[in-house]
Amino acid sequence: MIKKEKLSHRFCVAPMLDWTDSRCRYFHRLLSKNALLYTEMVTTGALIHGDSQRFLQFNSEEHPIALQLGGSNPRDLATCARMAEDFGYDEVNLNVGCPSDRVQNGRFGACLMAEPQLVGDCVATMQAAVKIPITVKSRIGIDERDSYEELTHFVETVAKAGCETFIIHARKAWLKGLSPKENREIPPLRYDVVFELKKDFPKLEIIINGGITTLAQSAELLNAVDGVMIGREVYQNPYLLVGVDSHLFGDNSPILSREQIVFELLPYIERQLKSGARLNSVTRHILGLFHGEYGARLWRRYLSENACKENADGQTVLNAFNLTHLIG
Repeated sequence: MIKKEKLSHRFCVAPMLDWTDSRCRYFHRLLSKNALLYTEMVTTGALIHGDSQRFLQFNSEEHPIALQLGGSNPRDLATCARMAEDFGYDEVNLNVGCPSDRVQNGRFGACLMAEPQLVGDCVATMQAAVKIPITVKSRIGIDERDSYEELTHFVETVAKAGCETFIIHARKAWLKGLSPKENREIPPLRYDVVFELKKDFPKLEIIINGGITTLAQSAELLNAVDGVMIGREVYQNPYLLVGVDSHLFGDNSPILSREQIVFELLPYIERQLKSGARLNSVTRHILGLFHGEYGARLWRRYLSENACKENADGQTVLNAFNLTHLIG
């Protein structure tokens, strides 16, 4: 089976539950045409037994886009990978990094790091089912199973099954005792472990995730690994994305101003409203557009208070912008 050309993972926006939905990704794509965007994690059960159309639909403008799956049954994962390919996704990513109790109870996420052969079986079965790439996102370890030897055994086992790209959150995960939020903050960052992994597996594509907040930091990390993935910082300060194409991809296309982004969004907002969406389903993702700018607080407050109203529309966004513009 001929595989598609590999995607560029040089810069990725992390999959974030309740955040990186289709409306968020459309907005992010206005800011960068090269960043690889990921969906929220979707479980195999939700796709097989639920409304797959709702979970999988996206705008063509969102490419390149990857679907992140949660699951541990190779056959079910292969079924969902085929669904993703049929919908037009460019990649399927297997979540082996989420430490939440709900995820553990479903036997997927970070707990799967304890079962490298099962993860390998999942990857191999998915790879055999589709032409698009299958990638894995993991931690550097879990609980007391955090030795470098265990990490390399995991990567080697899964790589032999056909995975060529590993996205590594450079923290271990505690499966008991810490919330998902605490697991993103308390375990120390160990970039050195990810750097060592790249040295020991030079033919694999290694993407680093965790604690990255600037493009300058991203560029520095790219001296040691193949790509970077940023999550919360991009969501809270989305305008950071406008520098990705020029700083990290050498693309010198004109950079859109915040004002231009607002006006580029208006036709999309009108289409969403006509389809039955509420305005705040879009504006919740753009609250951080003026992060660090004069008037940012007014922008956030006006949209937070007014976008949820029954008659809220594009004019509501313009009103918020006018407040910001007058202050700025």
